[in-house]
Amino acid sequence: MKKKLLTLLLGTSLVMGLAACGGGNDNTTKDKGNGGGTETASAGDAQKIYDQKCSSCHGGDLKGAVGPDLTKVGATYSKDEILDIIKNGKTGDKGTMPPGMASGDDADKVADWLSGKK
Repeated sequence: MKKKLLTLLLGTSLVMGLAACGGGNDNTTKDKGNGGGTETASAGDAQKIYDQKCSSCHGGDLKGAVGPDLTKVGATYSKDEILDIIKNGKTGDKGTMPPGMASGDDADKVADWLSGKK
């Protein structure tokens, strides 16, 4: 029984650890058409990047988990400030945001998307 419980615990820890690492690069070609919806392709890309790299700490609904609530982060920080936090990390009351969680175009898309959350 103890061996099964230990195996279950280790397996769960491994899955959670890998999930927290983000998803990696998604280099697939995307249809840039809007299809009549209100969300742009860039916002959809930003949401996908967020889901892969940020949601394990900030929650899938932006309401925070280990990291702070981001539902209204655009009311507090500008796009450039958010981009700086994504690139360089930050220490706050809910722990530490590690640097480099996203970079380049991915970081810019997420910062732009989050800056609109007001």
